[in-house]
Amino acid sequence: MPLCWTAVMLDGFDMVVLGTTLPTLLDQGQWGITPNSGSAVSTAGLAGMAIGALSIGTVTDVIGRRKVLIFAVASFSLFTALCAVAPTLFVFGLLRFLAGVGLGGCLPTAIALATEYARNGKGGSATTTLMTGYHVGAVLTALLGIIVLPSLGWRAMYVIGALPALVLVPLMIRHLPESQSFGTPAARTGTGGVGAGLASVKSLFQNGFARSTLAFWLASFTGLLLVYGLNTWLPQIMREAGYELDAALGLLLALNAGAVAGLLVAGSVADRVGPRRAALVWFGVSALMLAALSIKLPGVGAYVAVFLAGCFVFSSQVLVYAYIGRMFPPANRATALGWSAGVGRLGAITGPIIGGVLLTAGLAYPWGFYIFAVVGLVGGLAVFAAKRPAAAGDPAAGTEAGTRA
Repeated sequence: MPLCWTAVMLDGFDMVVLGTTLPTLLDQGQWGITPNSGSAVSTAGLAGMAIGALSIGTVTDVIGRRKVLIFAVASFSLFTALCAVAPTLFVFGLLRFLAGVGLGGCLPTAIALATEYARNGKGGSATTTLMTGYHVGAVLTALLGIIVLPSLGWRAMYVIGALPALVLVPLMIRHLPESQSFGTPAARTGTGGVGAGLASVKSLFQNGFARSTLAFWLASFTGLLLVYGLNTWLPQIMREAGYELDAALGLLLALNAGAVAGLLVAGSVADRVGPRRAALVWFGVSALMLAALSIKLPGVGAYVAVFLAGCFVFSSQVLVYAYIGRMFPPANRATALGWSAGVGRLGAITGPIIGGVLLTAGLAYPWGFYIFAVVGLVGGLAVFAAKRPAAAGDPAAGTEAGTRA
């Protein structure tokens, strides 16, 4: 669905824009910002995303996907634009928090729609194709940072990120369909309003789903820790390693270009062998590639290494979403995705904090990459622990055949 893909692309732009502009903010001493206060701003935005994912994802299963996605895109675009005129660091952080609420609701809603419109057996590639938009947005942000920051300054980046919504939101109002599997709350949960939302959340721990729900939460925690830790601090970590600013931003671009390529491959692999096996392999290789980034390589070698890391690291998290979309039924699919993404935002908060602390201590290179590698291993173990219960009505419950059905 092109509209959902574009919404996710804007989400990806916003994910990387802070990491792209942070080196400039630090160099200029804007509002007296430091690595620690920069981490605090990042944390504020991620806290908003957690609230948005937990609340909006659940509301989506009650009032429908269409309304929620339109609201999410309109809200995060508005608050992103306002970041350009923030007078103080506190206001800037507050606006990042408010934008985060909409951003947190965008992703699980778009994934739920894509999964429900996917052809049978193509849920994995539908999810990963949708998520290419996320990293296309990130690549565009890095490119724009190289072009825009020297000439127009950091504020222009936030204006540019918000402008596409002026076209996208009217198109969504006119053309975005409702989910084919969405019905009335009463039809699915036997109640309505708040009661429907609570029933949808409770269902994540009923009928044998509790183990997988907790495992997915841990997998999302580790996956988003890696995604946001790298996208927020990779340019600054690479500067600590001796790279110039332009080269550091180029490596951020390579990281997200690798993510796009990795997603296209991961979706095909997930459709062929199942999202569980694919996620296990991807998390394992991610750990190896992250550890390898601790080795400083000359010239093009650094770009190749970062590109390959992006291929596996970011796809790992998306394969978790694909696995969730395959395991949970339509009645609580968006809730499962929203809560997994919401709890995972704690990892997204933790990643930038770890980076900020290590940078302040002068240990970000190479120890940051070693820590990220261990996190990748933990993510793989969490995916291994998740299994589809027999109560889900799958005769191949808990097997890879069941995940491909």
